[in-house]
Amino acid sequence: MKKNCILLCCAMICSFMFSSNVKLLAQDSIASKSKEEKQYIEQAFWSSRVFNGHSIETTPKGQLDFRIQHRMGQLAGGFNELFGLDQASIHLGLDYGVLNWLMVGVGRSTLNKYYNGFIKAKILRQSKGKKNMPLSLVAVADMGIASGKWANPDRKNYFSSRCYYTYQLLIGGNYWNRLGVQLMPTMIHRNLVATTTDHNDVYSLGIAARVRISNVVALNGEYYYVFPNQITSQINGSKRTNTFSAGVEIYTGNHVFQIFITNSYGSNEKQFITENTENWLKKGIHIGFNFMRMFSIANY
Repeated sequence: MKKNCILLCCAMICSFMFSSNVKLLAQDSIASKSKEEKQYIEQAFWSSRVFNGHSIETTPKGQLDFRIQHRMGQLAGGFNELFGLDQASIHLGLDYGVLNWLMVGVGRSTLNKYYNGFIKAKILRQSKGKKNMPLSLVAVADMGIASGKWANPDRKNYFSSRCYYTYQLLIGGNYWNRLGVQLMPTMIHRNLVATTTDHNDVYSLGIAARVRISNVVALNGEYYYVFPNQITSQINGSKRTNTFSAGVEIYTGNHVFQIFITNSYGSNEKQFITENTENWLKKGIHIGFNFMRMFSIANY
């Protein structure tokens, strides 16, 4: 009887040790496998726009992003102008995710009746695991047409003079799951300029950041610096100024709301980079409001 009990105990101990080893080996195998798999890091920003300009994010594959961007008149207009609401400009846009790294979009702004279309592609995608890529690199190419009235209708005007082209590289990433940062070297080509001393190609450098303070709320900031001596003429009697925007972003899954203040009345690169004349120190402050709604178009 004693021998049988001893044999039974030995069998149970061996069985336990064997199963534990199998479990440990399985856990090691899973950990090793997850370490070998490449995991893309997304959501440095919750939207494909910071406020005015593009972020390093793209619309997911098969998703349609409907976007409404409001820019109020000057906040200094006070209650009589409902703090700028009476002079609001609007941009309507549709963005579509062709692939998870490729999107296209079209839009129309009330300011100067501006139409645009763009293509945006991730050349590098931030990742960890089997392949560690510390940042994302995104390219944007945009063409716009200003269809408003000619500034000088008496001269001979060409359709090509209405066209503008924007080329950007967006360099950045999501770090510690709370901080999103990016640099935006940008070139805007203008077919028509005011004087011979103005450059057709205007180079600028943007910087943007997002700090997530909860699962649904983040603080964003965005600044574009235009290198000097490229735009020498005045715009409607005023000097061109750099654009700075800051505010709050609210994420609710399929919706993203952005409420911010900015010194830019325009909402596309041609306007807020090369044509902005508003100054924060001279009451040139506007309330901005962006609304984005995502629709699933193709499940593939």
